Amino acid sequence: MNIYGDRGNVIALRYRCRARGIECAVVEITIGDPFVPAEFDLLLVGGGQDREQRRIADDLVEKGPAIRDAVESDMPVLAVCGGFQLFGHRYVDHQGGIIPGIGIFDLETHHPGPRADRSIGDVVLETDFGEIVGFENHGGRTYLGPGAVPFGTVVRGFGNNASDGSEGARYRNAIGTYLHGSVLPKNPALADALIHLALRHRYGREIELPPLDDATESRAHSSASAVAARRSRETPARS
Repeated sequence: MNIYGDRGNVIALRYRCRARGIECAVVEITIGDPFVPAEFDLLLVGGGQDREQRRIADDLVEKGPAIRDAVESDMPVLAVCGGFQLFGHRYVDHQGGIIPGIGIFDLETHHPGPRADRSIGDVVLETDFGEIVGFENHGGRTYLGPGAVPFGTVVRGFGNNASDGSEGARYRNAIGTYLHGSVLPKNPALADALIHLALRHRYGREIELPPLDDATESRAHSSASAVAARRSRETPARS
């Protein structure tokens, strides 16, 4: 699933690795391909619409045990939007149809139906990685269970369900989020955190990343944050 430009996350990670002389190979896994955790150090799962989620759900469930093994070994994961939803227990559409997830995160997602407002707009979060900016566009409402912690707290935007202030989820080194944008180019600290975790997963020790000139990325981040602030003042609160 990759219809919302989430490939930009791959591009950002590859650039930031190669700029530091870190070898980076990108392997695309599709339906029917095996997933062998020992062959990877970082897993990215993109977003998609409901029909795309249905198309991959059975295959993802088959890969579920291997993905869980990877997560339990502290492999870093970034799952975005539809990928985030399928890393929960289930996605329930507005007619009651269930798309099974793989239960990495203790959460489930419900779609309230076509008459309900979508959660669309710029987002600013407070997270353990600092301020994170991005763009959300989702109809589903995600609710965290007692075993889940959010990726961040919503400063501006709707987040998981437009009511409890949570956005995304975290478990070990796995992150789920609704943020597109793509999210990593505008949030270099998050990209570097994933690279750092991937290196630690591979080599079993801490490896310090040399700093990069992030002037362009910082301007993009600041601009996105300012746009979110302006639009939040212009948009009435959702009842």
